[in-house]
Amino acid sequence: MTETGDMTIDQIVEPRPERLGERGFLAGTTALVTGGARRIGRALCLALAWEGATVVVHYLTSEAAAAATVLELEAFGGRAFKVKCDLADPENAAELVIRAAAIAGRPLDILVNNASVFGPGSPLTTTVEQWDLNQAVNLRAPFLLSQAFAGQVPAGIVGNIINLNDFRAVKPGTDHFAYTMSKVGLHGLTRSLALALAPGIRVNELALGAVMAPEEAPDGYEHTLREQIPIRKFPSLDEVSNAMVFLLGNEGITGQTIFVDGGRHLT
Repeated sequence: MTETGDMTIDQIVEPRPERLGERGFLAGTTALVTGGARRIGRALCLALAWEGATVVVHYLTSEAAAAATVLELEAFGGRAFKVKCDLADPENAAELVIRAAAIAGRPLDILVNNASVFGPGSPLTTTVEQWDLNQAVNLRAPFLLSQAFAGQVPAGIVGNIINLNDFRAVKPGTDHFAYTMSKVGLHGLTRSLALALAPGIRVNELALGAVMAPEEAPDGYEHTLREQIPIRKFPSLDEVSNAMVFLLGNEGITGQTIFVDGGRHLT
């Protein structure tokens, strides 16, 4: 364990794709992961590549990290590409799926909406600018990406959309208000799209708790104590990736929320 002041957190363990079980069930598929260059997004890219998918790694400012992630994915013997896009710009977001498919040389089978912005603010202190940015990146972009994704999935192919959400989506509080409200909207979007895009596309979400602390904690950020988590441990990167792989591999599931939060949504 690692001690940081009054915060006790589990040591962050690098994802190990070999833990994911039998390899290769996604061979022949192509996936786009937004915010895939670093942190949780990188772990999801590793898991997809290990299972045989061609992966397009989206980034905005982390070009060097995206290039490094692509090299890691190619080390598995697969194909990987990087693509830059500002998801806060609706025109750019709407075009990202088509650009990613063109780079990969085939339509996308999997869309992972992982990228998000996160910041402090209460209902009384949140500014219009904070509200608009969170709505644009965390909610509008997944909608536009999903809309474009649905338009390019070939007939007869089952597509998959995985949205990365937060346990706050079903247990909203007063902290990180703009972020939380965007995630509440993403929860509703997931369920609505699961109905609208069936039977050709399955739409599910992972609702995370505290997996990795922000690299630069914003003012007002409150660290999660391990004692606040019912199972007394922080979910690992592998556990997040394993949940995604489970959803992709189970054709009987759509409109589902899997909480990878150690039980935080129950408290």
